[in-house]
Amino acid sequence: MNVRPILPEARAIYDSCDIIDLHVDTFIWNRIFGYDLRKRHGRGLTGAHFMSQVDLPRLREAKVSGAIWSITTNPFRTSRARSEIFTRNFARLTEIFESVPNEVALVKTVADYFDAKSQHRHAAWIGVQGGNALDFDLDAIDRFGDRLIKVTVVHLLSSPLGVTSAPSPMGRSTKGLTGRGREFIERLNANRIFVDLAHIHHEGFFDALKVHDRSKPVLVSHTGISGVHPHWRNLDDEQIRAVADTGGTIGIIYQSTFLGDPALKGRAESVVNHIEHVVNLVGDDYVSLGSDWDGMILTPTDMPTCLELPRLVQLMLDRGWSAERIQKIMGGNFLRALKLLRGA
Repeated sequence: MNVRPILPEARAIYDSCDIIDLHVDTFIWNRIFGYDLRKRHGRGLTGAHFMSQVDLPRLREAKVSGAIWSITTNPFRTSRARSEIFTRNFARLTEIFESVPNEVALVKTVADYFDAKSQHRHAAWIGVQGGNALDFDLDAIDRFGDRLIKVTVVHLLSSPLGVTSAPSPMGRSTKGLTGRGREFIERLNANRIFVDLAHIHHEGFFDALKVHDRSKPVLVSHTGISGVHPHWRNLDDEQIRAVADTGGTIGIIYQSTFLGDPALKGRAESVVNHIEHVVNLVGDDYVSLGSDWDGMILTPTDMPTCLELPRLVQLMLDRGWSAERIQKIMGGNFLRALKLLRGA
């Protein structure tokens, strides 16, 4: 692949941006293999396939100023065990960040983010992938409160909350949310936690919006776009418009096959294609970065890790996009949505 050089104009715009990612899954490898988030790693034995795509030193070098760090739920545990283990994992991830206070700040609001940025610290929000981490006792949502920034309501398997978008051999008479799922949405709203509608079945997506507090934005943290590449994991135009109508934002994933590329021949250009579809459909206020780094994904070959992120800016510039539009996509749109959710 011929890789276009990143020109000084692109680097200057990149440096002017808030660089914020809506879904980083690296903590899963800390839990499984003891992957140290605080240590600088190379691309590892896998060559940055599936994992070894980020760590805190590389994120700071890449000037990624903030990210939502996901705690992913093991759906095969009992409901009580999921709750107990999530509580331990939340403490574990928090302790990792607090052990490097000069490098990372745990944040909740836009003001927290800018305070961290002014101190040259990476701003870390904590999110949950798989709402069934908290379905044993919904009061747990209140106990965690705004220490959580978002919860992906369902993940790759259906749960007591609702049905996944993933293909399943188990037939269901309904594809929507359950009654408990509806109550779950209401609890998230009450605690000003983003309702994250990545992974949910189309019917459940709109069930959630019917329950959702219309004064608050929703999030789709990491997804592709079906209008560019039809896929069970991607959003269609109706869903994109629905997210925009709430004032929320959509994070575009870097998984090559979701973007329409062969597994080992992904291109950063494809990420921009999916971003562009959202821009053309609803404008440039409702799309963001949602990499899913280290979430067992196959990233573009010309952007395998966070260190190559400036390439996205070059590709956007090549399309004639303004610095203002690029700044929105790289981080500004998420900050706007967060301000709607939690105020300044």
